[in-house]
Amino acid sequence: MVGIDDGRTLEQKLMSLGDSEVRLELIGRTPVWEFLPSPLHQITVDQLRSNLKPSPVGSGACACFSLADTYIRFGDGSLRRPDIAVYCNAPSHIGREALTDIPGAVIEVLSPEGEAKDLQLGPPAYLANGVLDVVVVDPETGLCTHFTETGSKTLRRGEWLQLQIGCQLLL
Repeated sequence: MVGIDDGRTLEQKLMSLGDSEVRLELIGRTPVWEFLPSPLHQITVDQLRSNLKPSPVGSGACACFSLADTYIRFGDGSLRRPDIAVYCNAPSHIGREALTDIPGAVIEVLSPEGEAKDLQLGPPAYLANGVLDVVVVDPETGLCTHFTETGSKTLRRGEWLQLQIGCQLLL
């Protein structure tokens, strides 16, 4: 049980919840609650992670290391738990607390009732905190939206997407 005045920070309290049936993210100062993902959501995350490869174009220095559903603390105070966080290499410190290394790319799988968080609140917040690519995948329609600093574009599942971090993703 998480107490209100138990002396721990909000981040420590959230991290202690582990695999509870709901989760909380902070986008700036806005709390966003959501239920744990459905089987369709989890299968889509697994497929996308397995479709993430180093790009044949460029230096090839990116190993395309990915983590699913892990808390990341951003510079603006946000505490996010993206479906997939993509790094060139493993983050510098992996422990039981939120990561502080900013991923090069974030992939979110759209869930019912999650449209506002994933399509409106999330992309600008991620991009403002140094994430280069934000990809939102709708497993039901097959549409994918790729957000960058220069705008957004819509793609379909089955297309390849070149990420700025040096990875390619088969949507």
